Amino acid sequence: MGFRQGAVLASCSFFLGVLFICFFVDYRILHQELTEEVIEDGFQFYTTFFNAPPAIKAVLHGFIGFGILGLVAKLQKYDESAIFFDGSSLVAYIFAVAVYLAVTVPSLRTIVTPVEVDTRADRIEAMRILSAGNTIMMVVLGAVLVLQGGQEYARRAEARELAKAEGEVKAKASPSAGKDKKE
Repeated sequence: MGFRQGAVLASCSFFLGVLFICFFVDYRILHQELTEEVIEDGFQFYTTFFNAPPAIKAVLHGFIGFGILGLVAKLQKYDESAIFFDGSSLVAYIFAVAVYLAVTVPSLRTIVTPVEVDTRADRIEAMRILSAGNTIMMVVLGAVLVLQGGQEYARRAEARELAKAEGEVKAKASPSAGKDKKE
């Protein structure tokens, strides 16, 4: 594993870690009865998440950019493996970033700093949308990790087959070379 693949795996894993922390609240919002306790827990959690120190937000956004940079760098090789695995990973990763920018950030703003026209029902709906967006991002980032694992598996299988073919060629060449020497 090289630096580029490490960059992709580290950024996906970090992003997934943050989303798994959110999943403790998201699961209750999406899959259980929406009680007042669940709603207040969600508001409190996402308010804390939104009001995190700027350094934490910078680390999160830095890791997101680091992942994109790693995937683009992996595409520089431009072979079949890079086109299929890294290209698909880049599309999926960009989709996850788009969901983050289009769903997560506006929903967090609606939940934490609602404008005058936002009612409590609007804030609850924003929290449900945020939870669904987080779940979508977890699935997509999981797919990126599976694609990266598949790429490594394919690379190792190809290397194994090439070594096997070279061994067979050498085995066929060895007996014929010995016969030529005897004659």
